[in-house]
Amino acid sequence: MARISEIVRTTKETDIICRLNLDGSGESQIQTGIGFFDHMLSGFARHGFFDLELRCNGDLFVDCHHTIEDCGIVLGEAIKVALGDKAQITRFGSCILPMDETLIQCAIDLSGRPYLGFHETFQVERVGTFDTEMVKEFFYAVSYSAAMNLHIDQIHGENAHHIIEGTFKAFGRALSEAVSMDPRVHGVLSTKGSL
Repeated sequence: MARISEIVRTTKETDIICRLNLDGSGESQIQTGIGFFDHMLSGFARHGFFDLELRCNGDLFVDCHHTIEDCGIVLGEAIKVALGDKAQITRFGSCILPMDETLIQCAIDLSGRPYLGFHETFQVERVGTFDTEMVKEFFYAVSYSAAMNLHIDQIHGENAHHIIEGTFKAFGRALSEAVSMDPRVHGVLSTKGSL
């Protein structure tokens, strides 16, 4: 069965449509109004081999907060819906990803229990029009909306662009592993019988 989802979310702050194919080839069409964020989401899709279309019309005249956070909520929901009953998935995924001076570790458990462990520091307040403090807010929104256990750790890194880009790519790689199908798994990979 195709693991594809489409989520539409409209509030007074943002209007978002997201289409996600977990079994894609890494193609993406991203338009959020924040160039750096578009670049990060494209990297996530490409390195996770997800097909992702995400368009957001947000209140950027205020700042970038609502757009980035709400895109995280919608992407998390899209992941959760596309996974369905989680039958035969590997469930766990991890990646240690180098990018120049930066080294990022990302680990995921698609447990159905949301949690974010996040340990990154930035020496600048923004990259382009993307506030660096929004990295944590984005992944918090994804983890809780998708009901995943997500840990992100900066092992090394100084350049904010590299740290953030490495994080999005590592997340894509780890999620790709976690959602992959394993024929050895019958039902779901849990002693409880449900995820």
